[in-house]
Amino acid sequence: MALVTVGGAPVDYDQRGAGPDLLLIHSLLTELTVFDLVMPALAATRRVTRLNLPGFGASAPVPLDSVAEYAGHVARVMDALELPRDTAVFGNGYGAFVALELAIRHGERFGTLIVADTLAAFPEPARAPFRAMAERVRAGGMAAVLDTAIGRMFPPAFTARHPEVIAERKSALAAVDPQCFARACLALAALDLTAQAPDIRNPTLVLCGALDQTTPPALARELAKLIPDARYEEIAESGHCPMLEQPALLTDKVQRFLER
Repeated sequence: MALVTVGGAPVDYDQRGAGPDLLLIHSLLTELTVFDLVMPALAATRRVTRLNLPGFGASAPVPLDSVAEYAGHVARVMDALELPRDTAVFGNGYGAFVALELAIRHGERFGTLIVADTLAAFPEPARAPFRAMAERVRAGGMAAVLDTAIGRMFPPAFTARHPEVIAERKSALAAVDPQCFARACLALAALDLTAQAPDIRNPTLVLCGALDQTTPPALARELAKLIPDARYEEIAESGHCPMLEQPALLTDKVQRFLER
């Protein structure tokens, strides 16, 4: 891992491989090591950069209050790392929302957009859990939401089969800065990209785990319909985190779209 300073704050990142550039952005419930299983295949033909958002890993906390502000932060990181303007961007979960805002507000800064397990806006009943997690984190720290958060990420069957993955993810999530996590939760609760998504001009692939209960396939499919010429594909036997649940299938879909 390495550090680059952006706006006076250290940003934790990792860069491997050679070839066309690809940037990976993690979800709210993970950090950059979640991409460990897909890195070898992706970096075999590309220069792959993965970063930690503020408050995750060794990235310093930064007070960002909206997903748009996170997108601006990522754009500044891309500039600091001198990533070219044809860089492809992949985001999962919260990282996908950030990538969508990046396309809406800084679309000329990169090339292809691939988002997994995301949607244009959460229905009102689905916003309440994010507000509740923010309150619990601010009152009791990350330990107060670990079980709830992990439960949102993986289907029960995966959780039962892979206790070692669950333990690893809980350990990584426990180290996240609580205030950054709470602000990100509230940013998701307030987000609505319905009106802006049709403005995206980057070639776009929308992916969704067929078993995802947090950002369900039906809503991911509706997002794809809003983005001009976007393609939609589902990832079989996967919930909200295909990098861990179906890494080979995810890698294949990403590579096929990038090589089209």
